[in-house]
Amino acid sequence: MPVHYVMNASDIPEGGRVIANVEGREIGIYRIDGHYYAIHNYCPHLGAPLCAGAVCGTNLPSDVYAYEYGRKGEIVRCPWHGWEFDIKTGKSLFSDKVRTRSYKVEVADGKLGIVIGS
Repeated sequence: MPVHYVMNASDIPEGGRVIANVEGREIGIYRIDGHYYAIHNYCPHLGAPLCAGAVCGTNLPSDVYAYEYGRKGEIVRCPWHGWEFDIKTGKSLFSDKVRTRSYKVEVADGKLGIVIGS
């Protein structure tokens, strides 16, 4: 599968994101805890630019009347309707059937590459 090198790894600060255009696709590239993740900049609900949404955490499973917040910096919230997606996998937080596409990121010689499969 072809790797498309789009920028230097140092172009994305820790906790940051950049939108890259790869073969006509807008792809959001995120740096979380020193690792890079890439998702399609398209919300499957109504096509919003997903990666323009807030990066946040979420409530974790907890006891009744107890609210435990976690996964800070790992969730992106759609700017139009608030649908939440895991940046690392592209999976939605609310349904096993909804996701946005995720892409493998490779780092070689300080360059970030997005793997685009067929």
